[in-house]
Amino acid sequence: MGYFGKIFSGIYNLSLGLWTTLKYLPGRSITIQYPKERMEMFEKSRGMVVLLSDKETGKLNCNACLLCQKSCPVAAITIKQEKNEETKKRFPSRFDVDTLICCFCGLCEEACNFDAIKLAPMYEFATTDKASLMFDMDKLQEIGRDVKYTPRKKRAKKKVAAKSAPKKDDAAAERKAEPTTQKIAQQIPEPDSKPADTTDKNPDKPENPETKQ
Repeated sequence: MGYFGKIFSGIYNLSLGLWTTLKYLPGRSITIQYPKERMEMFEKSRGMVVLLSDKETGKLNCNACLLCQKSCPVAAITIKQEKNEETKKRFPSRFDVDTLICCFCGLCEEACNFDAIKLAPMYEFATTDKASLMFDMDKLQEIGRDVKYTPRKKRAKKKVAAKSAPKKDDAAAERKAEPTTQKIAQQIPEPDSKPADTTDKNPDKPENPETKQ
C-alpha cells in the first residue's frame, strides 16, 4: 500500500467511527453517572456473601452442616461447629468468609438446604485494607439482616402445586381418545355362542354298541 493509500484508509476508518458515534448519539443513554447514580441490582445477582437470620427470632439459620464449606472451590469459607448439649443441635461458633479469594460462583448458596447463606445484591465493599475483607460471623449476620429471600419450603410447595395441577392439553387429549377407544371396541367381533360339535364324523370308525342301544 502506498503513501496515498494509507491516508485514504485512515480517513475511511475515521469516518466510519464518527458515523457509528453519530448514529447512536440521539438515542437514550444507557449508562449511569457513578457514584452519584447507582444501579439497582437484581435479587439473584452474585454480590457480597452474607448469612441469613430468622425474621422472628433473629437467630442464624445456619446449623453448621459444613455443606457450603465443602462445596467452595477456593476454600474461602471456614466454619467451626459445636453442639448444644441440651438441644443436641449443631451451631457454628465460627464462620469466616475470605472475600479476597472468593470467586462469587454461588455454589455455597446452592449447597445450603437451610437458607443460611446467600450472595446478596451488594457490590460496594471495595477497600484498601485487606484485613477488612475477611468477614467474620457477626459481620456477615449484620449485613444479611435486611436481605430479602424466599424460604426453600415455600419454593418447594409452589413446585409441587404446579406439578399436581392438571393440564388442559392432557384433559383434551383424554376426551379425544375416548371415541377412538369405543370404535375399536365395536370393531372386535363377539365370540360364537354356539357350542362346538365334538362328535367324530369318521365313517371308517366302528360305532360303539353301547351308545347305539
